[in-house]
Amino acid sequence: MGSGAISWSSRKQSIVTLSTTEAEFVAASACVCQAIWLRNILEEIHFKQEGSTLIYCDNISAIKLSMNPVLHGRSKHIDVKYHFLRYLTRNVTIDLIYCKSEDQVADLFTKALKQVAFLKLRKALGICSSTSLN
Repeated sequence: MGSGAISWSSRKQSIVTLSTTEAEFVAASACVCQAIWLRNILEEIHFKQEGSTLIYCDNISAIKLSMNPVLHGRSKHIDVKYHFLRYLTRNVTIDLIYCKSEDQVADLFTKALKQVAFLKLRKALGICSSTSLN
């Protein structure tokens, strides 16, 4: 909520993708499903979100693909069910924002990180160590 991470997931994709762009686009589509579900829950409890939901993505090509209404030779094979991300981006429900890989806070929960990266992302999330509480 706000600027904090409230949902994350790490799992094997159920389809074979031909590029990292396609893999990130499919992952962003799954993320958007979760975001829409959360928006709907908030609306049910009378906390309607104003503006778009920000989704941070570390793949510029996937972001461009989500904003481009034209299917190109390298993306026309992507299953139609993933292209609803384009619709949500166009109607300003979702806004895919570029985030450098080293600043991707969700990686804290989905990848094994070196200690320096772990500490940086933990701090960005606002989590302190148990020893600093004494």
